[in-house]
Amino acid sequence: MGGVGGKVVAEVVTVTDAQTQHPIEIMFTAEFWDERYGSTDRVWSGNPNPHLVTTVAALKPGDALDVGSGEGADAIWLAAQGWRVTGVDVSTVALRRAADAVTAQGGQLAERITWQQADVLSWDPAPARYDLISAQFMHMPRPALEALHRRLAAAVRPGGTLLIVGHHPSDLDTTIGRPRLPELMFTAEQVAATLDERDWEIRTETPGREVTDPDGNPVTIHDAVLTAVRRR
Repeated sequence: MGGVGGKVVAEVVTVTDAQTQHPIEIMFTAEFWDERYGSTDRVWSGNPNPHLVTTVAALKPGDALDVGSGEGADAIWLAAQGWRVTGVDVSTVALRRAADAVTAQGGQLAERITWQQADVLSWDPAPARYDLISAQFMHMPRPALEALHRRLAAAVRPGGTLLIVGHHPSDLDTTIGRPRLPELMFTAEQVAATLDERDWEIRTETPGREVTDPDGNPVTIHDAVLTAVRRR
């Protein structure tokens, strides 16, 4: 979805209106995200997430899982770097758009990507299956999010990397326009708490970046970034 299975309330800022129109549970359904993707030609920028680009620079290509693949920018970029990629999203509209985008590029790129529709609230990837798992801006209620992070961690092979990126709770103190849903925000340290340090080499970061708020004013927001490598 560019949501649960996409960018789940991913770029949470874009679903501000939905918070007053629907119960929060609606924001994590295929119907919500199919409607969102179907309402416009493009939801996301089409560029790979920068934390993914930075992380992958030091890795040897293998099998990757892009959780919440949305319109496919991250999955397509990974495939172009030589990875075999599974892109998972709850929205069939998003997955169709992603498949069309990679087909339009031609060549053998599409052969390295598998698109899969799944609801990540319940979906469970195969254990020890991937060399890289990336979940970018997946925001959902804490119990469901922690359960998802544990399932994703279990799917990382020894020596593999887990990358989880989200909007930091401090963004709620800015004028960027995040919905007032603090229960959906998390820190990298909270993600790290779901991992056993005996099994993982863990790095947590809270980098800032400059954006413009709805009134055109410059604002510094922060990302919650966890990078963890499973010990061999």
